[in-house]
Amino acid sequence: MFLTGFADEASKDFALQIKATRELGWSFIESRAIGAKNLSTLSDEEFEAIEAMLKENAIAINCFGSGVANWQKHPRKEEDFQASITELQNAFPRMEKLGIKMVRGMSFLTPTDEEPDSPELEKIIFKKVRTLVEMCADHGIVYGHENCMNYGGLSFMHTLKLVENVDHENFKLIFDTGNPTFNYRRIGTAPYPLQSAWEFYKNVREHIAYVHIKDGLAMPREDGVRPEADYTYPGDGAGDVRAIVRDLCKTGYDGGFSMEPHVAAVFHATEPGKSSEEVCYTSYVEYGKRFMKILKEAMHDAGRGDEKVIGMN
Repeated sequence: MFLTGFADEASKDFALQIKATRELGWSFIESRAIGAKNLSTLSDEEFEAIEAMLKENAIAINCFGSGVANWQKHPRKEEDFQASITELQNAFPRMEKLGIKMVRGMSFLTPTDEEPDSPELEKIIFKKVRTLVEMCADHGIVYGHENCMNYGGLSFMHTLKLVENVDHENFKLIFDTGNPTFNYRRIGTAPYPLQSAWEFYKNVREHIAYVHIKDGLAMPREDGVRPEADYTYPGDGAGDVRAIVRDLCKTGYDGGFSMEPHVAAVFHATEPGKSSEEVCYTSYVEYGKRFMKILKEAMHDAGRGDEKVIGMN
């Protein structure tokens, strides 16, 4: 197992992303934002600078947290699909140069003006995601699908249907523990309850290749509009983080745990006198430290306390 995280939540400044990673004792970053850009949009000069910083600090990028087919892209809009194709095409050479073998992708936004899972729309989604996965496979890259505000995030049943219909060995799941806490369980008829992270996890467990650690609390709304999430430190919300990590350890999971805190904005108001940059950095590092305690306890409970976790003493 290994530890990593969306270090852009510590800072958009890549030097500070590396500093936070080293302070935690980790060797990996899941790269999303670098300033206002990402791996696919950096200039050649900017990319070379990032490459040099990684090498100098013995840090590697384990996953490209892309915007491919994400919650901003409509499954019916060809320009959105082409934008995802372009993002992958631009990223592939740089991923190869840095040895990155996974890209985080999604399954398009959930439309509000039609049923988001009608058979006709599902056919479009499955075909487009399959095309993106095949592109990744041609470059030896795994397309890791995150359960977020997308088709696959509608419920565990939708994710399983996606797995079945994409049907490709390079299509794996990135399970996010926190996203179910503020997404409705679109099974049956409305009104829909909020999802259970544990229920979602246990139904898709066999397909999970990578885990995002996020936690939070939310209350369903009577009008069915997606509720605002109050993000918390790991284990303090409704994301069943401790139970899920304990079960992963007991069932032989050997992949990565990637921190995606979303907590800086929540705690900024309670820390007067500190800049938002300071709060982002310190909350990210604190988040990583708290998760390491949870993982250490889970490994001990699973009889794996002597195993090496990359990035954890």
